[in-house]
Amino acid sequence: MKPLFVLCLVLSLCVAPASLAADRAESSSPTIGLALGSGGAGGLAHIAMLQVFDDLGIHPDRITGTSIGAVIGGLYAAGLDADEILDLFDDFAGSELDALTGLARSEIKLLDLVPLRIGRNALFDSGEFLRFLAEHTDARDFDDLRIPFAVVATDFRTGESVVIDEGDLFMAIEASMAVPGLFEPVRYGDAQYLIDGGASNPLPYDLLQGKYDYVIAVDVSGNGAHNDTDDIGIADLLFKSFSIMQGSIIRHMTRLDPPDLYLVPDTGGIRLLHFNRIDEILEKARPTADELREQLETRKIRPAGS
Repeated sequence: MKPLFVLCLVLSLCVAPASLAADRAESSSPTIGLALGSGGAGGLAHIAMLQVFDDLGIHPDRITGTSIGAVIGGLYAAGLDADEILDLFDDFAGSELDALTGLARSEIKLLDLVPLRIGRNALFDSGEFLRFLAEHTDARDFDDLRIPFAVVATDFRTGESVVIDEGDLFMAIEASMAVPGLFEPVRYGDAQYLIDGGASNPLPYDLLQGKYDYVIAVDVSGNGAHNDTDDIGIADLLFKSFSIMQGSIIRHMTRLDPPDLYLVPDTGGIRLLHFNRIDEILEKARPTADELREQLETRKIRPAGS
């Protein structure tokens, strides 16, 4: 009996580690990388995607963002939930901010948040807007964030992407959203001037590829959206041209190396500065948010510690 007992003991010790490893593999949740793209007011659709994460009680393991994606991604990484971010945009988005047609009044005046700068290197000053955002979070540095985060800007002189994931958070966001002609370039380091990251990498999921189990990219560039209006002004030409350029970059990226989940909320009819149409934007984004929810549930992605 003793040799049989010893044999059974040895076999059980050999099988147990494999069984435990299988249990761990089954119970562990895939890591998530989330890329939030550039697209002006259409980027408010990002909030609908983040609401899905909040509803499911999960969060990305890393976020990357460009332009409006950097703004919303930075606030979320700092600890604000989707509804709090929505409240912030509701506070200042009470008017249609159009570079040439002026501003309507709202509870918080956009003209105070983004002062007009006729005769300078840009039409608007983003400083007050960024200070307004900063008032709603204690985070000032990338080290203060609850979720690892990186933003993309563009070197004005070389056209190369510049990835920022350390140092001053709001300086990085300011650089990433510096739409040429709308906001001034941001000085970075000793010699670089940075403009909107959408000029070089409008959907920065490539920074996540191969590092996370499940890479999700949210494209709000208006890629392929048809504009029926015949009322085309200088601002429309400038911003639509920028959108077309971004769409071309994204199509090239997704053909070469697509993310695991490529989401394109409907932003048709939404112009760059239509922040006052936030309810409409979120409603249009709902089908895409439902798609995200279904994919996360299908992959059995669970809250940390569950």
